[in-house]
Amino acid sequence: MKHVFAFLVAAVLASPVWADQALATAKNCMTCHAVDKDVLGPSFRKIAVKYANDKGAADRLAVKIVKGGGGVWGTAVMPANPQVTEAEAKKLALWALSQK
Repeated sequence: MKHVFAFLVAAVLASPVWADQALATAKNCMTCHAVDKDVLGPSFRKIAVKYANDKGAADRLAVKIVKGGGGVWGTAVMPANPQVTEAEAKKLALWALSQK
C-alpha cells in the first residue's frame, strides 16, 4: 500500500501542471506572480488570457523570462532571470499560457 501511495504522489507531481508549477517555484517566478491573482506582476491566468490567440507568444515570453522586459503590464519591469535555461523558459511560458 505504501508503494502505491508513493507511486501516485510521484505520478501527480510529474504531471505537466504540477511539474511546471514546481519549476516556477524553483526559479522564483512565484515571488512576483501567482496563478490566479496579481502580485508584483500579473497572474498567470491574466497572461494566458491576454495571449490566448497569439501563436508566437510562448517563444516571446520565453525570451522575456530569461532577458527580462517591461511595458506590457504598465510600469513594472520584469528582471532578467539568467538562471533559467532556454528550455526551462519555454516550459514555463507554455505552462503560464495554459493557466486559462
